[in-house]
Amino acid sequence: MTVSLYEVRPAGRHAAVPTGSLFRRVYAPRACDALAYSMATYAMPLVVLATTGSASLTGLAFALEWIPRVAAFSFAGDLVDRSGAAIVCFVASLLRALLVAGAGVVLFMLPRGTTETVTVMALAAVTGALTQFSFIANEAVGAIVSRRSEGQSHKVQSVLIGIDQTATLVGPALGGVLLLTGPTRMLACLSVLSFLSAGLALQTPPTPLRAGRGGGQGTGGGMREGWSTLRSLPSLRRLVIGLAFSNLALGLLQSASPVLVEGRFGRSPAAVGTLWSVAAAATLVVITCCRFALNRAGLWGVGVISGTVAAAACLAVPWAPSYAGYTALVALFMAADGGLTVVLRTLRSLIIPPAAFGTTLSLTILILLLPFPVAGVVLALTPPPYLTDVMGACAVVQALTLLITFVRLRRDPVLRATANPVPREA
Repeated sequence: MTVSLYEVRPAGRHAAVPTGSLFRRVYAPRACDALAYSMATYAMPLVVLATTGSASLTGLAFALEWIPRVAAFSFAGDLVDRSGAAIVCFVASLLRALLVAGAGVVLFMLPRGTTETVTVMALAAVTGALTQFSFIANEAVGAIVSRRSEGQSHKVQSVLIGIDQTATLVGPALGGVLLLTGPTRMLACLSVLSFLSAGLALQTPPTPLRAGRGGGQGTGGGMREGWSTLRSLPSLRRLVIGLAFSNLALGLLQSASPVLVEGRFGRSPAAVGTLWSVAAAATLVVITCCRFALNRAGLWGVGVISGTVAAAACLAVPWAPSYAGYTALVALFMAADGGLTVVLRTLRSLIIPPAAFGTTLSLTILILLLPFPVAGVVLALTPPPYLTDVMGACAVVQALTLLITFVRLRRDPVLRATANPVPREA
């Protein structure tokens, strides 16, 4: 099936570039929601630990937070396609703000005990699901603006990824500092951010609805709709599969780093946090550079460079002789992975039909996330003496997969076309 870079039939007002600046209508709402997303993801388990004092309950809360998120992917994408991103983000953020504020009041009034524990555990699960709805909605807004930005899609996507990375740096730190004064203040801050996110969502550009397709009839939604769309887009399908295998190596690296840093290099747990902070900073630098590199090398060229660097760094990581060398290689790997993410998100925003974006995005995120729990299982089943060998084997699989992926995409007309975008039809 031939896939055009832009739809033949204009999508109407829903796909138009919004009036007003991108900062006011796209970047500011994204920044606010990304910070709330980061705090909800990383700080909620800390709230559980602060209120219950139990490491096992903290782990359970983390699982309860992510299980609804994974379950919400299909429904969230389908709802965005049917109702529009703005209303989904508004409702999800508003509900999150109200629930977090209510939980903060309850925790302030209740004494320590079973009721307090149940409250924070339930809050972790509900905020996880609601946060996923707002994330999918904001991704849909970013994609619509990207594909209508007259050849500047990669610049819009690099800014959005930079916002997400910055929020990933700031959110956990902000949550940790606020928790020093008690869980209530951290929850109050998360509630305020959620209220702001809800208010800003009302000014984001509308997204095309599935009912707006030719003939005015919607089609079946959910994962079936996303899978049908993904199968019709071979370039996106190949890239997603390649990056899924790369995420297996990334997941094993993330889960094994505490073991290696503390056990092999004799460093404290704080050194693990320093490691990921350095990696996040390197990723931000590379994402900024990608805005200019994509103008010269195109999506395929940047993807090949990023994939080569990521594979080389991942192959070298298990044999790092020191903590400094290990940190440098992990930062290099994460930075290259950031370049691959820019390529994926730019391609995704350009070629997925707008009315099926939510469901297709949900499916691609699921495919990309599934390797992470698999990596956790691999780590759990691997005896410590063989951990380096297993990481090396995963690195080899990653390198081969990325090589095959970009060789198959070398002559792909869609990837070549996005390097020099065709003019948008009137």
